[in-house]
Amino acid sequence: MTYARYCGLLLTTTLAGPALAQDNLEALQGMQRTGASFTHVEQTGATADALQAIVPHINVPDGFEVSLYAVVPDARSMAVAPQGTVVFVGTRKDKVWSVVDRDRNRVADEVKDFAPSLTFDIPNGPCFSPDGFLFIAERNRVLTFPAAEFFFEGPDPAVGTVVAQGDLIPAEEESFNHTARVCRVGPDGKLYISLGQPYNVQPQDKLELYDEIGIGGIIRMNTDGSEREVYTRGVRNSVGHDFNPADDTLWFTDNQVDGLGDDIPPGELNRQTEAGQHFGFPWTNASFEIPDYAEVPRPEGVEFVEPQVEMDAHAADLGMSFYRGNSFPEEYHGGIFSAQHGSWNRTTPVGARVMFTRLDEDGNAAGTEVFADGWLDESTGEYRGRPMDVAFLRDGSMLVSDDFAGAIWRIAYTGSGGGSSSSAAPAPAEAPAAEPEAPAEPEASAEPEAPAEPEAEAEAEETPAAPAN
Repeated sequence: MTYARYCGLLLTTTLAGPALAQDNLEALQGMQRTGASFTHVEQTGATADALQAIVPHINVPDGFEVSLYAVVPDARSMAVAPQGTVVFVGTRKDKVWSVVDRDRNRVADEVKDFAPSLTFDIPNGPCFSPDGFLFIAERNRVLTFPAAEFFFEGPDPAVGTVVAQGDLIPAEEESFNHTARVCRVGPDGKLYISLGQPYNVQPQDKLELYDEIGIGGIIRMNTDGSEREVYTRGVRNSVGHDFNPADDTLWFTDNQVDGLGDDIPPGELNRQTEAGQHFGFPWTNASFEIPDYAEVPRPEGVEFVEPQVEMDAHAADLGMSFYRGNSFPEEYHGGIFSAQHGSWNRTTPVGARVMFTRLDEDGNAAGTEVFADGWLDESTGEYRGRPMDVAFLRDGSMLVSDDFAGAIWRIAYTGSGGGSSSSAAPAPAEAPAAEPEAPAEPEASAEPEAPAEPEAEAEAEETPAAPAN
């Protein structure tokens, strides 16, 4: 087998044919074979050992335990498949990873790239529909994969186009800055996709275009791409949203303006109760007025919605999910867990933790606290890891993705004394009944093997803003 080093990480590539990955969308839609190859991520060895050494530094409340779930390069937004065996993990590069726990012992057995026959472009945002369709929101395209949790075994899964390349936003608005999309299928069956605007603060001549398209907001559409509309306006860069299962309201995080000071403006956790609401940007961030727009008239007849929670400035609040499980103590049921990626532009770093927000009987925020931290070494200001997203397995335990460390952490409630960390795999759970065999192509192990392409080093969540020209 052939090996390649990726930032100290051991990758193995098994060829299913002579071709390396390329965009074969039309071939896959025609149910054709491509001969693409898989890249496998080793789950043991030096990288896994280094990640295990981080586990004891992670602090959680009494009765909870932390463990390493998987080694996953550039792990970003996560989508847990309906059967719970596979977690699909987006990146800000060109891969989507499938993370597989076949024996249900809550430790990944296999990590490999999903649909290696396709060339993805910042496929940050995977999400599932209730009927098992996987959606992947890229920088400027949206694809859908039926029965992905079964077809992932082969390099050429069935795929459909929801939004064609270049139709999500105008090509001239493409940027690496603030184009990590996230998606959710809402209680209305529609697909909701965030569209961050690419500037620190956009120039005035972009206002009309962005308002029309939904850049700097959240759009929604039918799952076939029809009936697109702007659902949310006045957002700078949201990289996390979810629906409250109790009342179907949309909640989302928002990252705020850079360069105004260490402690301003605050990050936001917002609640949206109806379509078309405006959350202030670029005129305001929470209660803070943005100097660039101090003399610009506000939209006529529009009332800005105040955030439910003001978070620490520049902590970079990203992925969030409501807790729908039942294995955590009751005080966490129905609340919001959100990931803070950590600051890059603050004199004293802040963030790199998981927050918990409880709600009151009216569905409003009733308090926010730190749930898990320790990824930031406060004595040196160095990051051990940077949480990006939170998701939940079917047993109610939490997964935390980390694109800095290249890992997915698992937090489970054991109820046994103080908060603890574990470097050992938990005891295996009873294996589920066999799932239907996927009509996937077998790997051609007899073929010669090629090294994996090294990927660029992971970048910070918020890059310096493009000039407003």
